[in-house]
Amino acid sequence: MNLFVPGRICLFGEHSDWAGGYRRINAEIEKGYALIVGTNQGVYAEVKPHPSKLIFRANLNDGTDMPPWEVPMERDALLDQIQQGGFFSYVAGVAYQLMTHYRVRGLEIHNTRTDLPIKKGLSSSAAVCVLVARAFNRTYDLKMTVRGEMELAYNGEISTSSRCGRLDQGCAYGNRPIEMTFDGDQLDVRELSTPSPLHYIIVDLKAGKDTREILQGLNRCYPFAQTEMQRAVQTYLGPVNHRIVTQAAEALKQGDAQRLGALMNEAQELFDKNLQPACPSQLTAPVLHKLLGHAPLKQYLYGGKGVGSQGDGTAQLLAKDEDCRKKAMAIIERDLGMSCLELTLQPARRVRKAVIPAAGFGTRLFPATKAVKKELFPVIDSSGRAKPAILAIVEEAISAGIEEVAILVQSQDRDLFAEIFCTPPRVENFNKLSKESQKYSEYLMDIGHRITFLSQDVQDGFGHAVFCARDWVGDEPFLLLLGDHLCVSDSDTPCSRQLLDAYEVTGQSVVGLKETPQDEVHRFGCATGVWATGEGLLALTEFAEKPDLEYAREHLRVEGIAENMFLTVFGQYVLSPKIFGYLEENIKRNIRERGEFQLTSCLDRQRKEDGLFGYVVKGRRFDIGSPDAYLESLIEFRKQSV
Repeated sequence: MNLFVPGRICLFGEHSDWAGGYRRINAEIEKGYALIVGTNQGVYAEVKPHPSKLIFRANLNDGTDMPPWEVPMERDALLDQIQQGGFFSYVAGVAYQLMTHYRVRGLEIHNTRTDLPIKKGLSSSAAVCVLVARAFNRTYDLKMTVRGEMELAYNGEISTSSRCGRLDQGCAYGNRPIEMTFDGDQLDVRELSTPSPLHYIIVDLKAGKDTREILQGLNRCYPFAQTEMQRAVQTYLGPVNHRIVTQAAEALKQGDAQRLGALMNEAQELFDKNLQPACPSQLTAPVLHKLLGHAPLKQYLYGGKGVGSQGDGTAQLLAKDEDCRKKAMAIIERDLGMSCLELTLQPARRVRKAVIPAAGFGTRLFPATKAVKKELFPVIDSSGRAKPAILAIVEEAISAGIEEVAILVQSQDRDLFAEIFCTPPRVENFNKLSKESQKYSEYLMDIGHRITFLSQDVQDGFGHAVFCARDWVGDEPFLLLLGDHLCVSDSDTPCSRQLLDAYEVTGQSVVGLKETPQDEVHRFGCATGVWATGEGLLALTEFAEKPDLEYAREHLRVEGIAENMFLTVFGQYVLSPKIFGYLEENIKRNIRERGEFQLTSCLDRQRKEDGLFGYVVKGRRFDIGSPDAYLESLIEFRKQSV
């Protein structure tokens, strides 16, 4: 298994994590707030299980290999390594925490590459700790969420001599910006997204700072302020920081780079005014301010500030665009002799394409499916118009903002489907239609321009059907809809749009879910997990394909869901193109379930290796795949869609 964990940069809110922790003692202190994001650089590794040892082979960021390190996966041996300190104490600290909470064997981690600068305020030690937590989690399927990995990595690092803050392990969230709130021992994490790219420059100031001295100076101002200087520190790290972080989070969500830059300048100005007196030897930071005040840079930047504990370690600058970033970096390296890294906050990739498998035989509806494909069975919409089911599904996708739709069909059925979307009625029949129906016929032809028909001539399971769309989808996320399921939203937002919105929040694959009575669980894929930030979002920890009730009761309960209810697959998905790699591996290795290539097992692998969310859709699904279901759906779909 290959893993990557980035470093992290604190965009706003440095020091607020430990400052908010003092609320355990003084409730009058404001909560801490920070806005952080993963860097483009980080730690790369290959991992595999080992029966009895923890083995770590490290590659430093100068390209040299450290000698292999190994220790028995035993508590005393790990504690001994923790007490010795050094790089491997972090690895041992996380492994010790894992042994305390889980039954695991050993692990072999080969850190194949590290391109993250160390001791520059980018949390290189935290990245290693998250790497170890994630390696154990995914190798042994411990079902930890990203939040769980982050917490375990934090506990592992503070079991060493390190006194890192709570925000360091936020690198677990990767390149998605997150807002963190620190209230004593409590931590809240909210994931954010931006609609447009933001072009940062991370600058190594090529100087030095004493982080321990900075922290000692600032910590003397807590938990109770006795002097004007101490009150100024608490005010800046409290209500002032809260205001700036809240405004920055809103600007980030709007993609307002100019506003973000102005907030960076304000944050640095107020930091200098309020915190410099607490540790002037370190926070006066002449090298940092030389960079921030360098006149030739001004025309290319919106703003800039220090990073991490501040001081003369690292700085962050926000460029106006990509071209301005290149020009600014050239000036920094030429005039100031400082090295730069690029950091781009990218918007979640917009989902443009939808895939609808419709090549099945429809065994349960035989012999009707000898005459009519089940996806062409008629349904009646809210306007009283009779239409083939596939049209209702395509309209669902288009109403959600999808631009292109692929329908997977058997080659001999292509003309049947094309007749709906691509062939107008004969003139004599068109003239018999009402004016409204004539307009609807033209509307169908417009939809037809968005549709591509793909062939699936061998019916080898749902997973195989999805795989047949790989070349058409390309390297894009896509919406997947079932060809025999209709959906009706309980709100003005289409069900598919709800999933697309969830994808834009998480930046990861999302599976639609719905609450289902326990006596129906055996008919559907079933999932469980831990509630995440955002209404209806679940960080998934397990998938099961059509489980029996006993297994569901033991393994698939979800907190907050009634005891006789479970969360099952709704029939809509937003998937990253990584799913095709998992499907291809199963097909090449002929890994089948009930004789076919299934999607669920590949989704479960994606959950382990890349993360996967579920979203409880506010709506209803209607199955038309069996006679009784079709009859019920025909009536209920008409009622619900009115």
